[in-house]
Amino acid sequence: VAISNSSERESEALNHKKVVLGQLGKLHGIKGWLRLSSFTNPTENIFEYPTLLAEIDNRWQVLEIDEYRQQSNGFVVHIKGYDEPEIARQLSGIRLAINSQLLPKLDEDSYYWYELEGMKVVNLQGENFGQVSSLLETGANDVLVVKPTDDSIDARERLIPYIADSVIDHIDSEERFIKVNWEADYLE
Repeated sequence: VAISNSSERESEALNHKKVVLGQLGKLHGIKGWLRLSSFTNPTENIFEYPTLLAEIDNRWQVLEIDEYRQQSNGFVVHIKGYDEPEIARQLSGIRLAINSQLLPKLDEDSYYWYELEGMKVVNLQGENFGQVSSLLETGANDVLVVKPTDDSIDARERLIPYIADSVIDHIDSEERFIKVNWEADYLE
């Protein structure tokens, strides 16, 4: 799959940190439409970005959604220039992202999930639990999924609620760690 004629501004965007907003799914119909799983909240926010970056063959390339429709189980989209099903099928499974600098600025002490992923997690006693591998949305509050690392205190995966000021003690975005008020043996 090749994308050509990207502008200088689009080329510059390819060099910045990416935030994955969705993933293309199976072919839908005979005119090159594809199913889309949006990871944004609300899900239709993905369409606020006129161009998206697609990770194709380990390279980020510019794609444009020129039409979309909501269906009962999500969205179907048409990608500009991918009118034939045989060509569009090549995009199935492709992740769609944007340059992180395009995201709206958050208030101080607020973070996007992607900013927390990969951060080291330690408790108030200085015990290393591992690093944030992902987050879960539960309704009541978000939950950090903390996977053990080679230097963590044990091999347990931990689910730690993201509750500011009671569980989350401090986030150091420069040093990339989160200090939590959480006992090592909680829920053992």
